[in-house]
Amino acid sequence: MNEFELITRLTKSLPTNETVVTGAGDDCAVLDFGLPEKLFLFKTDAVVKGIHFTGETLPEKIGRKALARCLSDVAAMAGMPAAALVTIGLPKFFDAEFVAKIYIGLNALAKRYGVAVVGGETTTNPGGIFISVALLGTVGRGKQILRSGAKAGDAVFVTGELGGSLLGRHLDFEPRIAEAQWLAENFAIHAMADLSDGLAGDLRHILSASGMGAELLKAAIPVSRAAKLQARNSSSARPALAAALTDGEDFELLLTVASRDAVRLLDGWKKKFPKLKLSCVGEIVAGEGIILRDQHGSQKLNAHGYTHFA
Repeated sequence: MNEFELITRLTKSLPTNETVVTGAGDDCAVLDFGLPEKLFLFKTDAVVKGIHFTGETLPEKIGRKALARCLSDVAAMAGMPAAALVTIGLPKFFDAEFVAKIYIGLNALAKRYGVAVVGGETTTNPGGIFISVALLGTVGRGKQILRSGAKAGDAVFVTGELGGSLLGRHLDFEPRIAEAQWLAENFAIHAMADLSDGLAGDLRHILSASGMGAELLKAAIPVSRAAKLQARNSSSARPALAAALTDGEDFELLLTVASRDAVRLLDGWKKKFPKLKLSCVGEIVAGEGIILRDQHGSQKLNAHGYTHFA
C-alpha cells in the first residue's frame, strides 16, 4: 500500500462539523468560523531525517524547509499565512546548539512572511530528528482556489523549472505566495496545486479532483538545469524529462486557466515576474489520465510522482 492508497483509506470516514468548507484532499483544509470576509486555511507538514534532509544538511536549512513546505501549500490555495505551531522530535542525546539553529532558520522565514510562531511541542524520537509544522492561514471568502475546478479546454501552466531538486533547491526554494496572490487577483484560476510530488503526480491530483484528463506537450515541460546536469553526469540517473515529471520537491505552482486567458497571462507574468519562468505545458481534456505528446505522436503517461511507501 502506497502513501495515497493509505490516505484514501484513512480519510473515508473522518469526522466533520459545520466549520468545514473543504476537508482532506486538497493542499489545505478550508474552515469557516463565521468571519464575514475571511475563511481560514489549515495545513500540517513534516520533514524527517533520511527522507527530507540528511545528516549533512545545515540545521538552519532544515528549519527553513519545515515551514516553507506549509507556506507553499497556503500559496496553492491563494491564501496568506498567519500563525504556526512547531512540533520537534529529537533523539535522547541531542545537540542543543544544532536544535537552536533549526529554529533560527525557521524563524527567519516566518518573519519574512509575517508568520507568528505561537508554540508547539517537543518529544523524544529514537529514530532521529523530525519537525512537524501546523500552519494557519486566511483567504478571502469565496476566493480559495481548489484542485477540483479544472475544466476541459483549460491551459495548464507551471511556474519555474522542474526536476533535480535534490541537488539543493529542495532546501532553498521560495514559496510562491506573492505569485499566487497576483494570479488570484488578476485571473480566474480554475484549479491550482503546489508541485511537491512531481508534475506527473500533482497533476493527477487535480485531474482526479476535477474528473478530467490532460495532454502534456513534451517539448514545453521546463526541465531544470539541475535535472539535465544530473542525467548527463550520472549513469544511474533518470533521463532529465523523467526527473522533471516525477522527482518532486519542486514547490512550484501548477494551475489551470481558461485558454482564452493564456496569452494575457503570459504577457502579464513577464512584466510582473521577469526572473521567473511561466510555461504552458498542455491542456485539460475530457476523460482521464495523462497523455504525453511530441513530434512523433502521443502516448499514455504511466509515470507517477514521488510516493512514500512505494
